[in-house]
Amino acid sequence: MTEKEQTLAYENNSAPKDWLEAELEDTLDEDFEIEFSEPMLSVEVRKIYREQHPDMLDRTVYFRNLLRLQAELIRVQDWVQHTGAKVCILFEGRDSAGKGGVIKRITQRLNPRVARVVALPAPSRREQSQWYFQRYVPHLPAAGEIVLFDRSWYNRAGVERVMGFASDDQVEQFFQDVPEFERMLVRSGIILLKYWFSITDEEQQLRFLMRIHDPMKQWKLSPMDLESRIRWESYTKAKEDMFFRTNIPEAPWYIVEGNDKKRERLNCIEDLLTRIPYEDVPQEKVNLPDRRYNPDYERRVLPDELYVPKVY
Repeated sequence: MTEKEQTLAYENNSAPKDWLEAELEDTLDEDFEIEFSEPMLSVEVRKIYREQHPDMLDRTVYFRNLLRLQAELIRVQDWVQHTGAKVCILFEGRDSAGKGGVIKRITQRLNPRVARVVALPAPSRREQSQWYFQRYVPHLPAAGEIVLFDRSWYNRAGVERVMGFASDDQVEQFFQDVPEFERMLVRSGIILLKYWFSITDEEQQLRFLMRIHDPMKQWKLSPMDLESRIRWESYTKAKEDMFFRTNIPEAPWYIVEGNDKKRERLNCIEDLLTRIPYEDVPQEKVNLPDRRYNPDYERRVLPDELYVPKVY
């Protein structure tokens, strides 16, 4: 290498890196985590999945855009806190459609005191006797909060209806009540967004097979998930009826195609950002104060047994 080339190389290495490039390097660990889970799968399952997804989004393109969108989400968070806005986002869709992955990427860099996820368990006997929407109301956002429902009151239109957990009369009452309930939320000042994550029959089968053969993901498979495979057509009919009855102007549905998880995540966040009227808000300059030193202070020596063993 010539002296000129050495100088250029030094300048390039010593120049301050773009923040996005630096962040991409820090995100490599997620790449490794994804790769780490793959060896748990059989060679046959991995081969089948890759053959079925020849046009998946490039990973570099994915991470570059994900970080850009997450930076915008922080601006949304700042705006929500500054203005006292109330944002409520519902995530619905087939089992294994990728709702959890999208929610994780949305909240990954946000303040959990501002953006929180609500994933309610099956209702108790007491809750079953309440007004249907009652168990959801306490979790709605107050001023300066973003709430993401990982499944919501639309359980009644989907799993409860298909699995027979709700009677025909209860389902019909739900369809009559939910449009006005959501109009009430919007009139109260809540920004209400409803996303449905759509995957094909073949894609769901592949994802279930991957969960069955991956010890680190088997916990995601419940008896209800397996039953949903049997009742695919019943869920389709229930979904179509739900869209027809609850797609109101005040709170329309937005469908996200999810066969490619990376595109699904980016497309959902891109759309979400267009639905919230956020803007830059004033930021106070933060200065790190000087530490106060007390010359008479002596730090105590703590016993060794209080420390976690240094295994690594």
